[in-house]
Amino acid sequence: MGKQEWGFEENHEVHAAAAFSIRNILESIMGNIDEKRSGKPMIHLGHGDPSVYPCFRTHISVEDALVESVRSANFNCYPAGVGIDPARSAIAEHLSKDLPYKIETDDVFLTAGGNHAIEILLTVLARPDANILFPRPNYPVYEARARFSPLEVRHFDLLPENGVKTLADRKTVAIVVINPRNPCGNVYTFDHLKKIAETARELGILVISDEVYAHQVFGDKPFIPMGVFGDIAPVLTLGSLSKRWIVPGWRFGWIAITDPTSILQETGVAGSLKSCLTISADPATVIQGAIPSVIKNTPKSFFLNINKLLKEVADLFFEKIKEVPLVTCPHKSEGSMFSMVMLNIPAFKDIADDTDFCMKLAKEECMILFPGSAVGLKNWVRVSFATEPKVLEEAIERMKTFCLKHAKY
Repeated sequence: MGKQEWGFEENHEVHAAAAFSIRNILESIMGNIDEKRSGKPMIHLGHGDPSVYPCFRTHISVEDALVESVRSANFNCYPAGVGIDPARSAIAEHLSKDLPYKIETDDVFLTAGGNHAIEILLTVLARPDANILFPRPNYPVYEARARFSPLEVRHFDLLPENGVKTLADRKTVAIVVINPRNPCGNVYTFDHLKKIAETARELGILVISDEVYAHQVFGDKPFIPMGVFGDIAPVLTLGSLSKRWIVPGWRFGWIAITDPTSILQETGVAGSLKSCLTISADPATVIQGAIPSVIKNTPKSFFLNINKLLKEVADLFFEKIKEVPLVTCPHKSEGSMFSMVMLNIPAFKDIADDTDFCMKLAKEECMILFPGSAVGLKNWVRVSFATEPKVLEEAIERMKTFCLKHAKY
């Protein structure tokens, strides 16, 4: 009897896209972890999720808002594709406080987290032969989603006003700006963001401004929302509760149109966002129901304290990492939860590259870092310093032990 033939088969395109994802990369590294063998508890500095540490717990008013939403029994229903109006209005009002003009309820579209927002944006903008401009280094989910779409990706390494014009053409649709920056921890100035907007206008493209870490800054530069320059070029701002409110598992985000001249309405992009969301996933309605209270009742002191904690560990990391041989951190983080560390690969006797470094570090020291090649910087590693100081100090000691063990001399 012959072998049965089936009309379906493995989807290699899905595998190719997943290879770029943070989860896939971290799962590969974590496969090397053996806490029993090493005798050490795992230290995970590979992602920006400090919620496991008591000092970074979300505020009780946030938790109460969700409990109240559940118990009200008002939010057990299906929501509209774009989200329920009270939540959209609360976010519009929240974002408008930092802008020279008002965002309306209909300018806000709710998503199941920031990653979902990226998926929606790239789906809406994708068309045959279109291309999009990504920063390098970049947040890996942009690369993964673009890989699974017809969009051609073009990366800019230099200041956008100097490097973008040579990359763009009449089929370019958008430029992505991440501020505060994941993975580098830098914060853009007013003048720099204005130049990006002016460049976008000259090229006839829109700006996708990823502001998941909005206001999570602790250096000398203030956070400036890209929407301030929406009258120069249309801006689609991406945000979420995940980082600033320390609830990444809630999976709640948004896309906000900051476009006072209504270019995105006239070109149909706003309508396309609405249509895309009608056939996509929704954030849980009970979380949407909690949003007005979350926005209104989270005290300013909570955010100030989180930024204070982040500054303390960012400063601690920048100073302590100097004690680790064969690595260099050239820039103290000013925002987000990350720093990039350069590896002196030729000085290691048995480390091939940044991925090999992360794999062996996990196996020998029970510690997770994120390889820089996954964000576009080969032979660097991304470190999340959003942890308790004593855990961060222990992590740096483990890095020091590992580097000394594998150094040529």
